[in-house]
Amino acid sequence: MSTLTASTAFEVHPSTHPVSEAERAERMKNPGFGKVFTEHMVTLTWDEGRGWHSGVLKPYGPLLLDPAASVLHYGQAIFEGFKAYRQQDGGIKTYRPFENAARFNRSAERLAMPALPEELFVEASDLLIRQDAAWVPGAIGESLYLRPLMIATEGALGVRPAKEYLFVLFASPSGSYFPGGVKPVTVWISEDYVRAAPGGTGFAKCAGNYAASLVAQKQAQGKGCDQVVWLDAVQRKYIEEMGGMNIFFVYQEGGRSVVVTPELTGTLLPGITRKSLLDLSQELGYGAEERKISTQEWEAAVKEGRMTEAFACGTAAVITPIGRVKSAHGEFEINGGGTGPVAARLREHLLNLQHGVAPDTHGWMHPVV
Repeated sequence: MSTLTASTAFEVHPSTHPVSEAERAERMKNPGFGKVFTEHMVTLTWDEGRGWHSGVLKPYGPLLLDPAASVLHYGQAIFEGFKAYRQQDGGIKTYRPFENAARFNRSAERLAMPALPEELFVEASDLLIRQDAAWVPGAIGESLYLRPLMIATEGALGVRPAKEYLFVLFASPSGSYFPGGVKPVTVWISEDYVRAAPGGTGFAKCAGNYAASLVAQKQAQGKGCDQVVWLDAVQRKYIEEMGGMNIFFVYQEGGRSVVVTPELTGTLLPGITRKSLLDLSQELGYGAEERKISTQEWEAAVKEGRMTEAFACGTAAVITPIGRVKSAHGEFEINGGGTGPVAARLREHLLNLQHGVAPDTHGWMHPVV
């Protein structure tokens, strides 16, 4: 049930103490990722009787939760991530926000949470971006990262779907996801832990997936690696994801490059960047495939010269090359540990599209300002 639609106006209560231009410029000098936040946020409330209601834009600040709020005990929490980009003419557009809205609802369905109308999801982001437009950086590769989330807020104990929820949307000026910038990372193949199992929540962006991944990430760092690579939960040999990102491999077949990514099985996150790169790869003349790839095939294909690159992709990092792979059985290097030409070309092409340097032939960019 929903009592709000995209034609329903939000209440707007801007900050009475706006950040000065000088202070904003100082905060945005080197924002990194997820460390600096804009001045406002949007909230919406849901309950069984009224559906979605009480939409408001207000100053960014803490949330008030009952200690018995269901999210704190039973983990009903989902989120999304997408970006707004400054265009060459000074305007602002978001990248495929309706795809994020649809995935948000698939996550909500898996966790027995209410759906949010896609138009309302996008209207909320448009409202926040217009209010905080000055926080959208202009350099290629920089963006305003949007973080929508939904949590169960009903103050009641008992293992069942909650009857009250809160939607929150806030934003963060974003530079490079990895502190070292865009350079090849070293990954650890995890054989002790799995990210998701068939029938589980692997395809959903729920908080529990990420909480369960942290111990493996910590293990990877202890092995001198930047990220963890997940294997399937059943046979423990097929590659699924890198950290919270989708993964790609570049093969040389029949005189051309073929971009390959693990097929979606319900245990992988259906990434929007992943989906985009499959389309863009074909536009640039590469082959594009979705299929299973084992750890044995990965190492053998690299050593035989059949695989020349590997990279990960996601909204936050865009494209991140993989330079070295480590596991309990040894290690190997890809492309001399450097960034490969296919990953570099795809990254440049996607960023140019997002910033309006290249034409948006797919209609992926949603105009906001």
